[in-house]
Amino acid sequence: MSQINEKDLPASEKQLLLDKRYLRMAYVWAENSYCVRRQVGAIIVRDKMIISDGYNGTPSGFENNCEDENNLTKPYVLHAEANAITKVARSNNSSEGATLYVTASPCIECAKLIVQAGINRVVFSEKYRIEDGVILLKRANIEVIHIAISSDQ
Repeated sequence: MSQINEKDLPASEKQLLLDKRYLRMAYVWAENSYCVRRQVGAIIVRDKMIISDGYNGTPSGFENNCEDENNLTKPYVLHAEANAITKVARSNNSSEGATLYVTASPCIECAKLIVQAGINRVVFSEKYRIEDGVILLKRANIEVIHIAISSDQ
């Protein structure tokens, strides 16, 4: 059986393959998180180049425990998207017109950062129970794409 050459695929199918690849990379990056309850990874891609990455965790210099003694997430834990956006802000790169790939749909606070960072496309895999972040992104005319994959796909 002959294998289909990826370059012969329509643009939409090529983009879907790329989106799935970058989402899988976000899942791998989530493995860096010390959080027990949930590990989330994010990468920012512009012009097919990864310009930033992040995972949920405590700020630099803090202990690597995300949960308190009651197994609740500490209030100062940063989300993966926030880490990726602040990381690109400290670099010479710009997130203007970039795509954010994240393992879970953004919360409202991260959605605000995404809008302000000039990111124009968000691709996520897992739906978070509260959808206000996705609603805000759509209101800001940011393309939001849900592709359900698992970390082992």
